[in-house]
Amino acid sequence: MIRLALSGACGKMAAHIMTLAAKDREFKVTGAFEAPGHPKIGKRVGDLLGLESLDAVISGEAEKAIAQADVVIDFSHRDATAAVVRACEAQKKALVIGTTGLTEETLALLREAAKKIAIVQSPNMSAGVNLLFKIVETVASKLGEDYDIEIVEAHHKHKKDAPSGTALELARRAAAGRKVDLARKAVYGREGLTGERERGAIGIHAVRGGDVVGDHTVAFMAEGERVELTHKASSREAFAKGALIAAKYLYLKKIGLFSMQDVLGV
Repeated sequence: MIRLALSGACGKMAAHIMTLAAKDREFKVTGAFEAPGHPKIGKRVGDLLGLESLDAVISGEAEKAIAQADVVIDFSHRDATAAVVRACEAQKKALVIGTTGLTEETLALLREAAKKIAIVQSPNMSAGVNLLFKIVETVASKLGEDYDIEIVEAHHKHKKDAPSGTALELARRAAAGRKVDLARKAVYGREGLTGERERGAIGIHAVRGGDVVGDHTVAFMAEGERVELTHKASSREAFAKGALIAAKYLYLKKIGLFSMQDVLGV
């Protein structure tokens, strides 16, 4: 049985993950933690989710919750993830990171930590999106700069980072397919008198509103035709399932940094 601890335990993603884990005989949720001072610290997870089988209590002490787990799943906040990485490294615990908007410093930290523990890090845990990453890179490699690339993502009004981590990864894949430097080609939104579109630019745009779980479209537009690749998430369950698949994958690993494409074999 795989013992799980959830970072960001009171968030919507953690709720979906713990609900699915409670129904899976391969998992036992042994820990759940939040930032110190969170109002739900001390509450029993099962009471919060209406699931009698979940006995873990929300803790404000990450190290104690991590100590009882085999795998930690982090869907917290970009400012909290670095501390989770350090704690997992110190206790030799595997880590799944689904938190988005990570800084370059945190990414460098997890690359170093992966020399000692097993980590899966991905901006999106769903099978469909990870297949889309691969398709976008392939299409970008086949369609030259006569095809303008524009990426549009939409999320609920409560999302704190923009563009989404998934949109940024789609842009990175498009740039990789074109063999260009995304930092030189990216255009984030447009306003005012912008002039003609620069040849080879990769546009990235964020929409926020309502309860949209996550929509992503990559458009390749040329004179006379347009190719659009779209993924729409109707619930967070696809991401939760992916996180648990990643946890099972890591349970058999000792060290290394893996992507969801590694996990899913796409």
